[in-house]
Amino acid sequence: MWSYEKKLQYPVNIKNPNPKLAKAIITQLGGPDGELAASLRYLNQRYVMPYPELKGLLTDIGISLSL
Repeated sequence: MWSYEKKLQYPVNIKNPNPKLAKAIITQLGGPDGELAASLRYLNQRYVMPYPELKGLLTDIGISLSL
């Protein structure tokens, strides 16, 4: 049976919130120049790649960026 526990792998104790740092981190992860956007660009470009061996390379890069 599978059970879901909503808890972090490592506990986080925030003593002094830093909104500027939080904004920078969020921008790097999900902004227009962030990791997720780069991953999606690689995965979308594989559909127009004419060479199968390079199509596999784009797939591998896109998947590794999204992990």
